[in-house]
Amino acid sequence: MHPQVSWILSRQAALAIVLALLAWVIFSVNAALSVVIGGSIGVIANLGYVLRAMRMNAGIDPVKAYRAQAAGEGFKFLLTLAGFALVFLKFKEVAVFPLFLGYASTLVIFWMALLKQR
Repeated sequence: MHPQVSWILSRQAALAIVLALLAWVIFSVNAALSVVIGGSIGVIANLGYVLRAMRMNAGIDPVKAYRAQAAGEGFKFLLTLAGFALVFLKFKEVAVFPLFLGYASTLVIFWMALLKQR
């Protein structure tokens, strides 16, 4: 796996864990668990994106590269949708705001990765 991909995924997981610890201290165990679940949805979806896009081996062909990225994004969307559907169907006590906070925290890491490049 590319080092930048590993950096992004590890930082996404780390931020979700830090936010979960804060939610546990400030609010409750349920809030912390909800943050972890939301963060996990984001990390798993991003990992699915990477594995799907890389599997297509686009090389230097721009059309194949575009198709690989589109396939990765589609798979990521499917995994995200399935993750949230599963949570809302099976985890009735979910704290919705912490759940989405955990998920959104994974998106923030992409901006950090862009800043890291500069």
